[in-house]
Amino acid sequence: MEQRLRSVVKEKLDVSHDEFLVLCLLAEQGEEGLRMTRIAELLGRPKTRLTYQIACLQHAGLVTRRSVCGDRRGVQVALTDKARDLLREASGNLAGTVKDALACVVGPAQHDALCALMPDLADAPHPAGAPHAEHPDDEHLAEASRPE
Repeated sequence: MEQRLRSVVKEKLDVSHDEFLVLCLLAEQGEEGLRMTRIAELLGRPKTRLTYQIACLQHAGLVTRRSVCGDRRGVQVALTDKARDLLREASGNLAGTVKDALACVVGPAQHDALCALMPDLADAPHPAGAPHAEHPDDEHLAEASRPE
């Protein structure tokens, strides 16, 4: 599933998976964005690696960088409108990729449990005859998802 998602991210957004994670994190923020140190902290990335990724995203016109007032070492990063538009346009393809991949790897009981939690997953039927990932908790998950 991860490889499929990486392919869609590269095809639709023309960014690496790690750069996509930065964009997603920034998309959850308001217009003000986040400080680079906080992004590195949240993603568990070294700040030096993040600096390169932010430079690539800035060069592509997807993020802006600015100095933090009162802290000459602080750098604030925010999404551009271009990035927000691209993420919005790509979200359907990305969600479809995840739904299709999940439908192919979970067992029938897990599929039912996931559909109970995420009704949109029901639109991606479990392929007949596809190999199922059998798991001892399949029946337990199915029972837990049934209304009482």
